[in-house]
Amino acid sequence: MGPKRKRAQRPASESEDDYAHNSDSSYDETSRTKVTQKTRKARKKIHENDGSTVVSGILGHPVSMHVISAVEPMRIALLEWYDRVHDARKMPWRKKFDSSLDAEGRAQRAYEVWISEIMLQQTQVVTVIPYYNKWMAKFPTIRDLAASDIETVNSLWKGLGYYSRAARLLSGAQKAVKELHGRLPDNAKDMEAKIPGVGRYSAGAISSIAYNHCVPVLDGNVHRLLSRFTALHAQPKSKRTLDVLWAGAESFIKQSKRPGDINQALIELGSTVCAVRDPVCSDCPLRLWCKAYQRTQPTASHTGAVEADIEELCLVCDPIPSDEDNGSVTIYPMKAERKKPREELDSVNVIEWRNRNSRDRWFLLVRRPQGGLLAGLHEFPTLPNLSGTKASASNLAKIPYTLLQELLMHPPSSNSDKERLKKLPNSNTSNTVPKVIQVTSAGDVVHVFSHIKKTYRVQWVLLEGDELPQLRPAVSPGQGVRENDSRAKNPKGKQKGSEVSEVELNKIPQTLNAQWVPLTQVEDANIGTGVLKVWKLVEKLWITTL
Repeated sequence: MGPKRKRAQRPASESEDDYAHNSDSSYDETSRTKVTQKTRKARKKIHENDGSTVVSGILGHPVSMHVISAVEPMRIALLEWYDRVHDARKMPWRKKFDSSLDAEGRAQRAYEVWISEIMLQQTQVVTVIPYYNKWMAKFPTIRDLAASDIETVNSLWKGLGYYSRAARLLSGAQKAVKELHGRLPDNAKDMEAKIPGVGRYSAGAISSIAYNHCVPVLDGNVHRLLSRFTALHAQPKSKRTLDVLWAGAESFIKQSKRPGDINQALIELGSTVCAVRDPVCSDCPLRLWCKAYQRTQPTASHTGAVEADIEELCLVCDPIPSDEDNGSVTIYPMKAERKKPREELDSVNVIEWRNRNSRDRWFLLVRRPQGGLLAGLHEFPTLPNLSGTKASASNLAKIPYTLLQELLMHPPSSNSDKERLKKLPNSNTSNTVPKVIQVTSAGDVVHVFSHIKKTYRVQWVLLEGDELPQLRPAVSPGQGVRENDSRAKNPKGKQKGSEVSEVELNKIPQTLNAQWVPLTQVEDANIGTGVLKVWKLVEKLWITTL
């Protein structure tokens, strides 16, 4: 008879650093390595110092606690529930799988699911439904979308947020038409590899729903649901946590005849029943097997350690301090530490031109680059990410002149440039060069994106002239950056005596075009929510100044 296996006492949670050397491994035998003496000592010290009491089922529990097996009765209960509720929220993209569809019909279903899944990212169902209906009326097929342009696409997306999603839908459709015979790939691997903006979750959702392939999904709703179902209290974004949850999601759909419905059922259950704050466990078809729910029952034991072979211990979970254990399933998943968004200050210039002899009022809008934040949307001329002396009041007053030099064929001159302007040989310059009547501070607008907190320092810039100022021809972003870089490297290229020479021209975001927009059409342009806030702020300023 061989020697007895060592028994492990309650090891404390393992930090992300413990896995740094093996970050690309899956949650398998490599996850069950012995805890080092150094880690044990560190864990013991933590528990001696934090004064918390660790509940059972978290420390000293076997890894098998997080493995989902014998799923058939779970699937039956889940699908019976889903069949009753699948149409409750009237989602137009949710349809039963039709095995009679030919390849073209399934490709059309893949397009419909693709649009809905991208729209649903970070957005609630009730918000998405009217946008989806308008989109499908305008672009009923992937070829209709591919034939469109970013301006039209953004006009339909306006107000939905995360505008880069719209740009990726357009580029994905164009790629599908150009390279893939006008269809999305019919498998998750190719879909993820070849279609912009499609990751593992979206590829799984589309493939399982449209093609009935047994591919799992793991969005925020399923992440929360399975974390509770398996009582997984671990760093929610770590690779090992995600490996456990992806494996659980795969257990549900493996060899299933209805993988698309199972995936949609898990998403629906997480969204409507297993909610973030107020889950309705009594309505959950999976509560009989839910380990988090079992912990909330009066007969559940919350004390005492579970002895297990050290090779079989779960090394993913973190302990639940007693002061955080509220006796509810909401202790799962473990709360992620939210990164504080970085803060940036932008100078936003609402540039207005008025005719001396009429009441015409026009405003200058520029279009952002096709990639990145607010891709392809229009905004007022902006100089981003100012700091230090560049954000001083004196420097902010110079910024409109810098921006106008970049945008107008005949920009207005600052005070120190007036003498130089008089020496120009063109005698008609005075008729084409607008005059800056005033630069007025309008205040600040704070707008928070997922990772950036923007403060827009707004100025109203009033120009006056006889003719609407002529705009410079559109340049590509790369060309504009090269020109500005060479200008920055070559001091001789700077205008002598210019008051705006301290402002870095190469920080101006290059746009594909600029346009003058009548007063009555500004709000209807493809502008984001933050730019609309800027516009409303300036409108208030007019009430007090006009």
